[in-house]
Amino acid sequence: MAETGIERIASAFAAARAEGRAALMPYLMGGFPDHETSAAVIDAYADTGADLIELGVPYSDPLADGPQIHAAATAALEAGARFESVMELCERVSARVPVLPMVYANVVLTLGPERFAAALEAAGAAGAIVPDLPRAEDPAVAGALLERGLAPIGFVSPTTSPARLREIAAEAVGFTYVVSLTGVTGERAELPPELEAMVASVREASEAPAAVGFGIGTPEQAAKVGAIADGVIIGTRLVRAVADAPDRDAAVDAVSAFMADTRMAL
Repeated sequence: MAETGIERIASAFAAARAEGRAALMPYLMGGFPDHETSAAVIDAYADTGADLIELGVPYSDPLADGPQIHAAATAALEAGARFESVMELCERVSARVPVLPMVYANVVLTLGPERFAAALEAAGAAGAIVPDLPRAEDPAVAGALLERGLAPIGFVSPTTSPARLREIAAEAVGFTYVVSLTGVTGERAELPPELEAMVASVREASEAPAAVGFGIGTPEQAAKVGAIADGVIIGTRLVRAVADAPDRDAAVDAVSAFMADTRMAL
């Protein structure tokens, strides 16, 4: 019997752990700067050792995203990206790497929990990251995902109270997404000193892994985070590499080089 999405996530973290390192989870904005380039980039992620992939569905008002990812979402929408076209990208690599679409609540609620979960399942997704829809706020979405063996990923951040952090971690399926800093996504010069304690609290309260995202922009930072967490999520730095590339081949070369360096650092 085929593994569920939840089982595939667990297998990915276990395989990385068996190699003595944290799992590497690159992010890409689906459809940026166009569908063909994002298809080449997601292929490159799978080819260069991504353990899991976070796949952004572009949205016009992405509240958790900094200027680089917001600009990429705007460009992707202008280039014609839609939820359906991003699901095609998911399907493209989902047999090789667990893919977690990152979708804002408006998109989810427009489709409805059942249609949303069914679309993810059809595309081979392993779960979903919905940053502005906590599980407690709308259990129907998490319920529809869980029914299909897909992981609804929960978030904790520096502003999460200790009691709430324990609650979110305790019910985590797949992994807990640990937001390393207060504010939006983006590269930072330094990682926050309180990150280690926050990750430790999550791991203590949960059987699921803890993966850290926001602010990780170099292989060295990834290695530091990988020393304390089960997974490392890298977004803005890779989106910037695609944005700065003069053409598709250069974009693939840039993300492949960064992924190789980061895998080595981990």
